[in-house]
Amino acid sequence: MTMQEYKNYVGQGGMISRAQALELAVMSLEELCTAADEIRRQFCGNGFDICTIINAKSGKCSENCKFCAQSAHYHTGAEEYPMLDADTIAAQAKRDDERGVLRFSLVTSGKRLTPAEVEQECASIRAVREQTGIAVCISNGLLDEASYRKLKEAGATRVHNNLESSRQFFPSVCTTHTFDEKCAAIRAAQAAGLSVCSGGIVGMGETMEDRIDMVLELRELGVHSIPVNMLNPIPGTPYETLPKLTNDDMCRIVAVFRFLIPDASIRLAGGRGLLPDKGRACFCSGANAAISGDMLTTSGITVETDMAMLRELGYEPRLCH
Repeated sequence: MTMQEYKNYVGQGGMISRAQALELAVMSLEELCTAADEIRRQFCGNGFDICTIINAKSGKCSENCKFCAQSAHYHTGAEEYPMLDADTIAAQAKRDDERGVLRFSLVTSGKRLTPAEVEQECASIRAVREQTGIAVCISNGLLDEASYRKLKEAGATRVHNNLESSRQFFPSVCTTHTFDEKCAAIRAAQAAGLSVCSGGIVGMGETMEDRIDMVLELRELGVHSIPVNMLNPIPGTPYETLPKLTNDDMCRIVAVFRFLIPDASIRLAGGRGLLPDKGRACFCSGANAAISGDMLTTSGITVETDMAMLRELGYEPRLCH
């Protein structure tokens, strides 16, 4: 099919297959990005979902994910501290809420929270909900349905848990937990009545096939908020010497993802600050959401800078998928 035919097919409710996505991935970048942006406008309008995160528990992680500065397996100099108290977390949420941020996520290092940490996080979520109108997300590793239910009752509405990459590529990224464990945690969150935000990291040596396979897995899981992280090669990690992706690489990736899940919030996340235009071209190529502010262990882009860019591009910050 031509690009126009692919766009019309998606616009009429067609589901892009793996083979078709691979065809799209090698077509003209300009045509691909233009069509992806038109699909985004058709399915999502001008809404833009903007969120921030807080590193609520840092370092000493038992897992060996090769991209991560917080893994205890590597020596990166990342800050280490236990769970932050509720007042500290609520204060940051209040600052972000006042600047127009829509979602605020509590992110913790480690394979999963302990029962005591779940209770502590519940207290923090309640504090945020009492003091702000911001939506609360959580990113706490591989929790079970009972823990997710407690966190939902406290006021959380969304769980973040990245697949990271395709099922085939995942074992080369991490060996201390499995891809199936990731999927099980996502299903547990959904069973508890929480929405899910899940995506991955690009630039770890994976192929376009791996990226497409990851999104097809997310489509099967019913995920409609998809963070796309560009690898930031952290010194001290096994990926420290990998080359950075380019603006064109990222535009092509998010455009293909838009064709695969046309109504998704495709969210530029970690690594966006490495792009010369801070993601602007991607926001004209199918991406329509972002994590703003600082990342977990690296600096990001200020909320004020992002809000100005969104206004220039004609977006309206609002809660989407």
